[in-house]
Amino acid sequence: MSSPGLDRHRRFNNYDRGEVVDATTVRFHFSAPAPGFAQAVSTINSGLLSNATLDRTGEEFGPGNATDIIASGPFTIVEEEIGTRLKLAVREDYAWGPASLAHSGRALLDEIDIIVAAESSVRVGTVTSRQAHIARQIDAPDEAQFATDALALHAATTNGVNNSLNFRFRDPALDDVRTRQALIAAIDRQAIVDTLFSDSYPLATGILAATALGYVDTSESYVHDPARAATLLDEAGWTAGADGTRTKDGQALTLTFNEALPQPRSREVVTLIQEQLAELGIAVELLPGDQAAQDAARAEPGTVQVYHSMVGRADYDVIKSHFSSGNRNALLNGYPDGSVGDEELDALLAQIASVPDEEGRAEASAAAQAHLSENAYALPLFEEPQVFGFVSEVQGFATESVGRPSFYSTWLAG
Repeated sequence: MSSPGLDRHRRFNNYDRGEVVDATTVRFHFSAPAPGFAQAVSTINSGLLSNATLDRTGEEFGPGNATDIIASGPFTIVEEEIGTRLKLAVREDYAWGPASLAHSGRALLDEIDIIVAAESSVRVGTVTSRQAHIARQIDAPDEAQFATDALALHAATTNGVNNSLNFRFRDPALDDVRTRQALIAAIDRQAIVDTLFSDSYPLATGILAATALGYVDTSESYVHDPARAATLLDEAGWTAGADGTRTKDGQALTLTFNEALPQPRSREVVTLIQEQLAELGIAVELLPGDQAAQDAARAEPGTVQVYHSMVGRADYDVIKSHFSSGNRNALLNGYPDGSVGDEELDALLAQIASVPDEEGRAEASAAAQAHLSENAYALPLFEEPQVFGFVSEVQGFATESVGRPSFYSTWLAG
């Protein structure tokens, strides 16, 4: 079973092929154990699609074709205004809801209008003025507006790799572990959370969220200590000049950060870090550009030294998905020429996706987290939530395992 032109998703580790057994049965074959497969096929990324839909070209999946996509969920797309709006209608004969829920038949809502609003003020204003029932991505400064009896907030955990700074250790500016340790000691994470966020964004205590499978507390590796940071920079050969700028071999210590556009307040986070690192003579530049420009730059060696990112997934495999050179490659451990800087890290991550039992996967995840923290490869900042604001009439609202909204059991009171 294969679909020409459709690549295997990075979540499907060790996948070999699928075999059609009969009209309702498929047998999957793997080159090695793949304990994360069951979770991977239970997410929205792996929803069932009709044969006619799968036969469509890439362009036919693009904007303007939403109403022609045939899937299997409790709602269907009946209207599309490209880039601005989708209208969903209930699937009247739906009868295959999860057994874990209170009902398995037709959804309780008749229709859902989804309106794209890039501006936070618009999202918040439409709910507080009761022009909309619910909004996704309520920014921390706006949360206070929902502290009334008529409104409510829901901050859902994302159960994966925390909102973090990933240090591209193969870059000459960061190839000395002492330099990376200095950055960790110099950055005041608590100040970032206190200044820019709210209680919905807990300070990270490890690479993974505390609710994630395999979580290990490695907070002792992230202590804020500017004096130690200065000493480490000296030891790494970055000396401070008369103006305070750190240089080595005639090169200033200048680091480029990406702007993580999907992540909350990334530009503000980097700006605050820029101020903190300037006190130690380290210059920070923010890479400009839209998502396409950010994606292209992050994969190019020498362009981005510090990669701001996070990823949610309710499985042990999430840490491999994020850090492995064959997956998201957040550390740029793997280069376009096929070389890998830290083969031990890749081997540790591969174990997580290949060990068949839960205890073994937890141990493999702990080993990978220890390796990441001991080598100062990443600095987790906070546990990133998905924050929703809604009017009090909204009942039964829930989120799935990484914070995405589920309206199957939602209804409106009054």
